[in-house]
Amino acid sequence: MATSLYDLSVPTYLQTMSAVRGFLDRAAGHCAETGADPDDFMGARLIADMAPFHFHAEVVPHHSVSALEAVKTGVFDPPGLRGAIPFADLQASIAEAEAALRAFTPDEVNSWAGKDLDLQIGPRRLRFTAETFILSFSLPNFYFHAVTAYDILRMKGVPIGKRDYEGRLRVKAA
Repeated sequence: MATSLYDLSVPTYLQTMSAVRGFLDRAAGHCAETGADPDDFMGARLIADMAPFHFHAEVVPHHSVSALEAVKTGVFDPPGLRGAIPFADLQASIAEAEAALRAFTPDEVNSWAGKDLDLQIGPRRLRFTAETFILSFSLPNFYFHAVTAYDILRMKGVPIGKRDYEGRLRVKAA
């Protein structure tokens, strides 16, 4: 059975996007229990030369919802970064992205299969097909930023584990 463009993108993004929403909710709950301020996470970094937490959590929608929009239009032009925002606004952004992913239909996404997409990064122009863009650019970036946000929360003491990151697995029905 062939895997469609929809199958390799939307459910995959949703699995991790839902997990990100979940571990952000766990972080907010942890802060409520301990009296900590969740906004204190926003500037946290794993190491000095890496981007802060807010950046990693903020670009998760860019490499999912905006990536699908790029496949549709042929140009990857994600919205500008918002910068450090209140933790609650970041949670809302992730929830909005999850809703936007749910709005894509299989017929809509599959109609973009094989389309060309050009990505300009500085002086480099990268030419992709819809599939190669999703598989070799979008998904690796999506996972990198989602796991880095998870790692920062874990490092800051939020009681989350691997199952929180995995999200709801798409197992074969019995």
